[in-house]
Amino acid sequence: MTVKSEERGSSRRSFIKGAGLGVLGATVLSSAPEAFGKGSLTRGDAAILRFLAAAEILETDLWQQYNELCGIRDHELPAGSGNQAFTTALKNLDDDMDQYVHDNTEDEFTHFTFINSYLKARGAEPVNLDQFRTLPGSTATGSANRMRLTNLMELTLDTSWWTRYRSRHKNPDLGDTFPQAVPGLFKGQFPAIPRTDADLKPANHLQAIANTAGFHFATVEQGGSSLYPSLAQRVTDPEVLRIILSIGPTETMHFQTWSDKAGDAPPVTDPTNGLVFPDLNKKPFGGTNFQTNLIMPEPTTTFLGRKFPTCSIIRPTETRGAAMGAAKFLTAMGLFRGQSPAFFATVTTLAQQADAARPHR
Repeated sequence: MTVKSEERGSSRRSFIKGAGLGVLGATVLSSAPEAFGKGSLTRGDAAILRFLAAAEILETDLWQQYNELCGIRDHELPAGSGNQAFTTALKNLDDDMDQYVHDNTEDEFTHFTFINSYLKARGAEPVNLDQFRTLPGSTATGSANRMRLTNLMELTLDTSWWTRYRSRHKNPDLGDTFPQAVPGLFKGQFPAIPRTDADLKPANHLQAIANTAGFHFATVEQGGSSLYPSLAQRVTDPEVLRIILSIGPTETMHFQTWSDKAGDAPPVTDPTNGLVFPDLNKKPFGGTNFQTNLIMPEPTTTFLGRKFPTCSIIRPTETRGAAMGAAKFLTAMGLFRGQSPAFFATVTTLAQQADAARPHR
């Protein structure tokens, strides 16, 4: 759910060191423009930012797990030591996957730390989910062996975004539905990272895990592409709107990257569970609209209906219930499998408060 920070001069390791607290230091805030952080936020604007901060914290947690195993570990993202076998399998989708994973992870850190800092500067409570870091993660070689917020080992993925963004006539804002690109991922619970070193073989099993990761990357980021414009419609403060409109498009940049890489997932059948990754250039897909190197959204019917011409748009952008919809979407994919009732109550409350925000009319 993402943006290259402009504060490289002050080193982004400060974001990483402060990630547990979710708050930037006063020295960073002191260099902001004079207009930054003046006055208190409305309850609705604060609720929207708090939900987005929580979403970015959760996203950071999952991306950090990926980076430990198959991204680049450096002074910016030092956790983990890498898993060569898993990294090699992921590189079958693209040779630069480790760099992309690193950059996506770093971006998510900057998102939630910035939003939390802004909340604090405007007199609102920042978001901290550390009490819910209770899920055991992977014990495969390379993992930092930390407790997690998210579960990447039992995912059920909705890959209908693949056909949704290639449709020339349908729009989810109008109630349309779309077929799955990988039907098997929507029917079971599958790992997107090696759970233990036992998952490193046989080769087709590990490749299926890497393919699952590749589709999960895009599945998560397409959600952010819709969430930001959906919630922007409920904001009242121009500065808050500017923040949301600045962060949101970077989520779309990430989605387009991962959409492209998912299309390169090699066809494979997992011999351990029967999960099939089809050749997306063949029936029932294939053809002009479904060739895998098409990563631009096709023009489609807009939310204004068929009386207007088609337009290439983010879809969906319905604002009613957007936050709760995002929470339910993440829950349905199994990302929080094993979490406590208190965790779900917290996320539900944050979503409900964001959806209750009312824009100026």
